[in-house]
Amino acid sequence: MRLTAALGGSLKEMMTAEIKAAEQAVTAGVQAATNGLKSDLRSQIVAAGLGPRLVRTWRGEIYPKGQPSIGAAGLVWSKAPGIVRIYEDGATIRSTRGLYLAIPTPAAGKYGDGGAKITPGGWERRTGQRLRFVYRRGAASLLVADNMRARSGKRGGFAKASAAALRTGRGLASVPIFILVPQVTFRKRLDVSGAAAKWIKALPTMVVGNWQKGRDA
Repeated sequence: MRLTAALGGSLKEMMTAEIKAAEQAVTAGVQAATNGLKSDLRSQIVAAGLGPRLVRTWRGEIYPKGQPSIGAAGLVWSKAPGIVRIYEDGATIRSTRGLYLAIPTPAAGKYGDGGAKITPGGWERRTGQRLRFVYRRGAASLLVADNMRARSGKRGGFAKASAAALRTGRGLASVPIFILVPQVTFRKRLDVSGAAAKWIKALPTMVVGNWQKGRDA
């Protein structure tokens, strides 16, 4: 009976230690895979030339938070899923009203009303200027702003001409603010599902590796 009691106590301690090691190993493996997937997806955005703002939309989180678990899970997501989906699947976008899509030029500025997306109507409200439609046969039509003058200094770009400039007519220009196209086609430039499959496949090996490290420590 003394032998049975000794074995029982030893097994319990061993199982407790193994469970703890498993929790640590699974959580560490999931953490590494989650970070790896997030890094890969950010690298894809950079390689595709889609800009740093879209890079920073990728996020990663481990659950349950703040504690190791055999059932640990990782989640990687983008705060701009619509944009990512377009470049993951490819898409052709058309105007919902069957007219033109208005693509802003650099002269339109970065933001519309209250930081919203730039639209022709919003640009007119913000600037107090009217846009003029310019049809171009065999090329994209334009919405232009008349009576504009180039800004001097580092800021650059164009601004509405002053009353004095309008009287003299010196330096006035008509500036394209929007390019009008019937549709825009986005080709596939990201492989989110492929990156996810890569890290899911690697996860078991990463967990076993972390488990072995825990035993050797």
